[in-house]
Amino acid sequence: MALRMRTVSVKQLPETMNGQQSRAFLRELEGFVSRQRPCVVLDCSRVRQMDRSAIHLLLCCLEEAMKRNGDVRLAAVPPHGRWVLERFGVDRLFSIFHTNQDAIDSFRQRALYAQWHFGASAGSHEVSQNAA
Repeated sequence: MALRMRTVSVKQLPETMNGQQSRAFLRELEGFVSRQRPCVVLDCSRVRQMDRSAIHLLLCCLEEAMKRNGDVRLAAVPPHGRWVLERFGVDRLFSIFHTNQDAIDSFRQRALYAQWHFGASAGSHEVSQNAA
């Protein structure tokens, strides 16, 4: 039995965040994390300012995915954003990658590891990239 991997959804974070934008982003993200074991990559390449509201948004995204036994990974975080994540200790909660493809591949590698160690019965899922 061949292992098919889960769908990986890629979602672009906006340049700046305020309360209204954060709520709209979370509503939009609900479609990506509504299924069981969601795999979400948040593309941070356009983020100009990483402040408390942006960190709160990231944590809310992670919480929603974890409620469904999924994960959120960050990609292309600008240097200042990485510094802010480290300063608040949030970097320890996320896997952070240089590119979207690296983050997508990390989900694939985890599935291959599970197949190797637990056999093909580890699950069957499909991989695709849903760029937003």
